[in-house]
Amino acid sequence: MMKVKDFHFDLPPELIAQDPLEDRASSRLMVLDRNTGEVCHRHFHDITEYLHSGDCLVLNDTRVIPARLYGVKEDTKAQIEILLLRRRQGDVWETLVKPGRKCKPGTVVVFGEGLLKGTILEVVEDGNRLIQFSYQGIFEEILDHLGQMPLPPYITHELKDKNRYQTVYAKHDGSAAAPTAGLHFTKELLEQIQDMGVKIAHVTLHVGLGTFRPVKVENVLDHHMHSEFYMIEEKEAEKINRAKAAGKRIICVGTTSCRTIESAAGEDGTVTAGTGWTDIFIYPGYRFKVMDNLVTNFHLPESTLLMLVSALAGRERVLQAYEEAVKEKYRFFSFGDAMLIK
Repeated sequence: MMKVKDFHFDLPPELIAQDPLEDRASSRLMVLDRNTGEVCHRHFHDITEYLHSGDCLVLNDTRVIPARLYGVKEDTKAQIEILLLRRRQGDVWETLVKPGRKCKPGTVVVFGEGLLKGTILEVVEDGNRLIQFSYQGIFEEILDHLGQMPLPPYITHELKDKNRYQTVYAKHDGSAAAPTAGLHFTKELLEQIQDMGVKIAHVTLHVGLGTFRPVKVENVLDHHMHSEFYMIEEKEAEKINRAKAAGKRIICVGTTSCRTIESAAGEDGTVTAGTGWTDIFIYPGYRFKVMDNLVTNFHLPESTLLMLVSALAGRERVLQAYEEAVKEKYRFFSFGDAMLIK
């Protein structure tokens, strides 16, 4: 049995990064050799030294929507907080509502003094609510005006600039959380990487809040992953497949890019373009079909993300590297430092 507590490590709370750095690429970079366990300490802009012409860097170009809304019940004016999880169809969204007990089907919630209204249609699995929104104008513009970025629960500081919780290449609206490994890249750094002959492939996976959901079972194999929507365009799949066929490395930026291409790949490692839903759960013992190397942030103890990283580099090596990261006072989680597993 693989126990969740086998992925535990002690993290001093002061190492949880509360604010993003001014310069994205100035964060620290721990480089872990997955074959030897050797670790070296660099800065993120040094990543160019570990990339070679012909390699393919895979980026998740999802865009975080300001999905947290604060409103009041139309009748009692009681305060309600709503988090948009996913669009079901048209103006009907699956949401997380607090406090849920006050929001029975038929309840109307008003946002921004009537700019936006939401009617609770029904309660679905996990206690989530389906809400039908009504408004004048363009929903995305209203959301941009009224909504707040749904920062992870461990970040308590207010985010001054919404764009710092977006990658510089974010394109397709739909995420409830940022693919945070990509936050370290600047446009200049990406241009420099392309000028070196490194291919850049974009895929899209809309990150759900299940990313932050703790694993509540004792046995890892009993955990069920939430499902997330992904898209891979034909020309992007071709970039990955051509690099793979030429014997070059596929380097994923973030666990979300990794889960996307591993979900879309056949047993022979060929990535198929298309759209779909994935609930792939990667933990030690998994055989990677496409990905060779990974750029990632430092993850929560006992999380599915830490399990994925351990599947690539080995649990003991990863926990040793994390121990060193704590000792060297690396910054952890979404706004923290990065790791390259090569």
